[in-house]
Amino acid sequence: MPHFGDYQNAIYNAGLSGVIPKLPVDYATLEQRASAAMPPSVLGYVQGGCGDEFTQDNNAHAFRHWGMTPRMMVDCSRRDLSVELFGMRLPSPVFMAPVGVIGICTQDGHGDLAAARASAETGVPLMASTLSNDPLESVAGALGETPGFFQLYTPKDKALAESLVRRAEAAGYKGIVVTLDTWVTGWRPRDLNVANFPQLRGAVLMNYFSDPVFRAMLAKPPEEDGAAAVRQWAGVFGKVLTWDDMAWLRSLTTLPLILKGICHPDDARRAIDAGADAIYCSNHGGRQANGGIAAIDMLPGVVAAAGDVPVLFDSGIRSGSDVVKAIALGARAVGVGRPYAYGLALDGAAGAAHVLRCLLAEADLLMAVNGWPTIADVRAAGAVRI
Repeated sequence: MPHFGDYQNAIYNAGLSGVIPKLPVDYATLEQRASAAMPPSVLGYVQGGCGDEFTQDNNAHAFRHWGMTPRMMVDCSRRDLSVELFGMRLPSPVFMAPVGVIGICTQDGHGDLAAARASAETGVPLMASTLSNDPLESVAGALGETPGFFQLYTPKDKALAESLVRRAEAAGYKGIVVTLDTWVTGWRPRDLNVANFPQLRGAVLMNYFSDPVFRAMLAKPPEEDGAAAVRQWAGVFGKVLTWDDMAWLRSLTTLPLILKGICHPDDARRAIDAGADAIYCSNHGGRQANGGIAAIDMLPGVVAAAGDVPVLFDSGIRSGSDVVKAIALGARAVGVGRPYAYGLALDGAAGAAHVLRCLLAEADLLMAVNGWPTIADVRAAGAVRI
């Protein structure tokens, strides 16, 4: 059977004919190349974090103080990285985390569609952001047979929130991911120093501009008065959610409801009691708060509190070994963000697909070498703080 790790054989075999990879296979070189290629305003928004970016950096560095013990004399000639999530069997635990400016990460301004095509090509599910340069329906259409999820930035207007969710349901998304920590943006010096906030310039707002409820709020359609539409968006973005809103959120959809931003065990338990179908442990990659604690260090407590309810995770994932460690600490599925954004910037859908294949190949080969033929074996092995 084919394995994700076979990607390295394809690279080596191509090298026999003098062909080297168009894009690098490691994160550091990928980021370096993307930094030279992306417009400064977009690069700053993608790279930047909150405050002095300690939490953002700590998210990635903290994986180094988690270690796993290899087991020998185990037949790993066949590996299975598949996972079950919401009744679906996915080929791997990796998903593409929502990134709100993916639309402007490609030169043609259709990065959302390129991300969806990379998802279709690799089988890695995409969580499509509310902030998009293309309507959520078009993004869903580009996913092919690969399942997608819709991430909701809950607007203040309930009718608009309901409309976005209904559209996501009709488009075929398999779950609704409600982001909890972004009703207001954190203090982001890279963006503030150049007074750049892409949404206020009209970028990635197509899901609003194409929504009938939002359009009914406007005196003129966005095509005729874009500035007024942006002002209206700024006025409705970011509902302050409390536990009292859970009954309303739960009523919006019969799809799995996933709460993103849960980092405390008590919040995980309360979310499940209130009807959440999954917990998404994340600190927004360090972009929203600079509290210092790495998301991976908070994951074990959230997993313990969640019990049998699946826990998704992102923040700081830079490699396949990071993915495996997050799985070992209890995550059911693991999201990658900035790496695939850089892949998109360098080579569109093909670039993002390359990045995803590299992550999967590294994870697969780590499992092969360390004696863990299945995801269940990874979980049984666990990880310890070193």
